[in-house]
Amino acid sequence: MFLAVLTLGGCTSSVEGVALPEPSVPRQPQLPARTKDLPLQGVDPCTLLTPAQLDQLHENGAPRRLAEDVQRDGPTCAFDVDATTPTYTYYLETIPSADVRDWLTGAHHRSVMVQEPADVPGFPALVNHAASGEGVQDCEVLVGVADGQTLRAEMAPDDGSFPQQQLCAMATTVAKMAVETLETVK
Repeated sequence: MFLAVLTLGGCTSSVEGVALPEPSVPRQPQLPARTKDLPLQGVDPCTLLTPAQLDQLHENGAPRRLAEDVQRDGPTCAFDVDATTPTYTYYLETIPSADVRDWLTGAHHRSVMVQEPADVPGFPALVNHAASGEGVQDCEVLVGVADGQTLRAEMAPDDGSFPQQQLCAMATTVAKMAVETLETVK
């Protein structure tokens, strides 16, 4: 009887006649082209959801603008849903200085993030969240509303009540609503 043992120690070698699989390289999502520009200069993120949209989202307080020292990339507004459990917050952020593709290949890119296209008709949009098991439970949708300008919609729960897919669906809904509002004021 012939017994062979093969040990791989981080190296690759080729054996004549044996095909080795190509190393897997994560593919970047393909984003659609933008059909129109919706510049963000001077836009208050707290005005991007209408009263009817806030009712639909069950937002139960006044939208609150975050202080500059806790913002990430631009003016940010928080919309709380905390009248009943589970409680969570939606965030809308206007980023006038970074293109949505910056999250794919630029300074905002993080290799630990899962990225896939988001469905925001007429705009390049990206779902961006930590991989399962990373301990962070939230999801953001980044929408390229104009050249070099991005709208960020995020859903952040106060506990682990939501599966990742639902968090991302909720963030996508808020992104779509904010874009709809932005289209009516531009």
